[in-house]
Amino acid sequence: MNIGFIGTGKIASSIIYGIFKSKLKITKIYISSRNRNIAKKLHLKFRKVKICNNNQDIINFSNIIILSVTPQVGLKILNHLSFDSSKTVISLISTIKLHDLKRLIGSSKVCKAIPLPFIENRLGPIIISPKNKVAKKLFSKLGSVIEINNEKTSYSFWSTSSIMAAYYEILNSTTNWLVKKKIKKKIATNYISELFLAYTQDALIKKNLGFKKLVKESQTPNGLNMQVLKELKKVKFYDKFIKSLNNVHKRIKR
Repeated sequence: MNIGFIGTGKIASSIIYGIFKSKLKITKIYISSRNRNIAKKLHLKFRKVKICNNNQDIINFSNIIILSVTPQVGLKILNHLSFDSSKTVISLISTIKLHDLKRLIGSSKVCKAIPLPFIENRLGPIIISPKNKVAKKLFSKLGSVIEINNEKTSYSFWSTSSIMAAYYEILNSTTNWLVKKKIKKKIATNYISELFLAYTQDALIKKNLGFKKLVKESQTPNGLNMQVLKELKKVKFYDKFIKSLNNVHKRIKR
């Protein structure tokens, strides 16, 4: 299997690291030279990674082509490339619709996928839309695949994937608060990492209970958890959070 990446940014790099941590049988991975630092680092680390000077070579040499560029770059370059209709194209571009993508590349053998950077460690869910056997075979070795046939439904998943930086900022802010309370940064970082990992693992184990019940069970009358939740609700923290998700959703479905 030969895989080509048009665009070599963070997410493409994460997928490649995940591939080499998996049991996928890969002959070659062809990558763009656009991001020279990332491309050089991948090439030096993995002997099966080859840097191509142009995107057409990536397409020609690969069985699977993964589009990992920004929407602006995608609209600028894709219609100037020649895609073989027998090859599978997987788009990671959030705001280019499937029908527009098919028109741009002149092929109908295309699907969209939503991996996130922790795919590097073969973690997390990966949305594929519509169902695609080749994409599923690839990504099922790198995380938990969820197939969605309706593209419009996938927009909601794209929207929730946008909370990653906000989530990490909660960890960052909490860690900085501990540091200001004279806790050593290393200890604070380790504690917060383990604390949030435990929250997430507990939620995963108890997912059948429903998150609403977990919210209720994590509070005691007039307790500390109840205080923080009430204060955040009072300043409409969660309302603003949902508003941000709605704004992202509108941007994606435009």
